Amino acid sequence: MALVTGAAIGAVAMSGIALGTACSAQVLAAFTQTKMEAIAAQASQRAAFSPPEAYQQQQQQACPQAPPRRPMTAESSFVRKISGEPDNETIRSMAWEGFSMEEAKAHADAEHSRAAARTPSEVLAELQRGNARFWTGSATRPEASAFERRALISKQFPCVAILGCSDSRVPTEIIFDQGLGDIFVVRVAGNALDVGTTASLQYAVNHLKVKVLVVLGHELCGAVKAAQLPMQQLSKEPTELSLALQAIKTGLDESRLAHFRDTRALDREAVTTNVRQQVERLAGDEVFMKKVRQGELLIVGGFYEISSGIVDFFHEVSAEDGNAPSPKKGVSSRFLPGKA
Repeated sequence: MALVTGAAIGAVAMSGIALGTACSAQVLAAFTQTKMEAIAAQASQRAAFSPPEAYQQQQQQACPQAPPRRPMTAESSFVRKISGEPDNETIRSMAWEGFSMEEAKAHADAEHSRAAARTPSEVLAELQRGNARFWTGSATRPEASAFERRALISKQFPCVAILGCSDSRVPTEIIFDQGLGDIFVVRVAGNALDVGTTASLQYAVNHLKVKVLVVLGHELCGAVKAAQLPMQQLSKEPTELSLALQAIKTGLDESRLAHFRDTRALDREAVTTNVRQQVERLAGDEVFMKKVRQGELLIVGGFYEISSGIVDFFHEVSAEDGNAPSPKKGVSSRFLPGKA
């Protein structure tokens, strides 16, 4: 009886082992298939990042010493030859299909040339279109591909520099629907000029050759609101904060702001007054105005309405077009230094 029972138990155990082996085989097969599908999908994604044929020819002309890039598709020989689970070497080959630094540099040089050829008016128009995409809910969120990120290693060539506020609700690249390398951003509470922010903008204009310089204020700016407090109260803040708020306060024209009764209107007027003050300070700097007179730079103020997502542009400083003082399209007003 014991012998029979033992044999039965042994048979059940063997069945369990066989079942476990079969299940393991199925799991391994499913894993292998999933891995192959993931590699094929990755190959297709890499193909989407590949420069078009004409651009590859341009790269080859720019860097004749660089070997031509091997195209990658889902039907690549790497994928076709896989049977069973791919080895680590194959996975590594599929994960990066050779964008060389020479190709990345050629791409950066070509993009730099295109950026340099744009006019300040064209750059401002693109900034306006980007904001329109953002507030209408059709932002493209232009995240750079691995190839484009690699190209940015060698250089940066933004066309716009923005002096914005540190407020977490005003993420500059997002509200203008721009990507990596598109905007040179300087952020400080109250979007106010000081030694550091001015030096940063001078660097952007003189060395990066940006075409548009924006001072961007925003709805419900805490720094501007705090700057309207009495001096006695500001003096109680830490030294650096107190000095920063006092600097903003000096340009607010509080006697005029005192006539506003509507809080929303007061908020907007205070913020835009601060923006105009900073724009006029930039217009008093010969470093910037030399570029403006040569038609290489446009300075403009902006007001970002958090509640709607819209940026209004105003107080433009640009090279005079004949005798017409009209601002660029989409800009509500113009500031003429020395003629105000």
